[in-house]
Amino acid sequence: MKLSSVVGGLALVAAALGWGGCASSKPAVDETPRDSARLGDYYPLAVGNSWSYLVNGRGDKRVDVQILKEEDGFFHDSQGGQLMVDSFGIRDQKRYLLRGPVEPGRTWTNVVSVSSTERYQILQAGVSCESRAGVFQDCVQVEGRNRVDAETTLINTFTFAPGVGLVRIQVEAERNGQRIPQTWLELTSYQVKPGQG
Repeated sequence: MKLSSVVGGLALVAAALGWGGCASSKPAVDETPRDSARLGDYYPLAVGNSWSYLVNGRGDKRVDVQILKEEDGFFHDSQGGQLMVDSFGIRDQKRYLLRGPVEPGRTWTNVVSVSSTERYQILQAGVSCESRAGVFQDCVQVEGRNRVDAETTLINTFTFAPGVGLVRIQVEAERNGQRIPQTWLELTSYQVKPGQG
């Protein structure tokens, strides 16, 4: 496994947590807008909301994310990321992490640079999910795939819970049909303002 493959995977994890940083291009939009109220439930964005994650199951590796401010429709977090919910879905500066309608088999593509295209698919919707923060209902699981080179594809699996946000992120590298675990994050606690999500 090349170091660049691992770093690339962590970059997508960072984007999923809202740490993606700025980009000059917007995600391509190719269909009619959907109702954003339900989509927004899957990542409640409001100043003061926060999430804590355990990295790779190790108690000494934690990531804390807090929404610090809202500017130009984007919510800026403590890790330098920017997220928003629009009529198509939940997105950062470069990509949609979740797009409607929220149903298994739903696919979309994000062109994040001249040489990088990410392909997303909703694997499951309306299922329960679990983390150290609890058991949640009506969750949605999204898989994002990005080909790194001729032999390696990075696979990012995101699990969202309504009224909570991201519950789990798993990154794997796929080579020769085999998935090799890279890293994962699991929600341990969260604080969401009442009425959000």
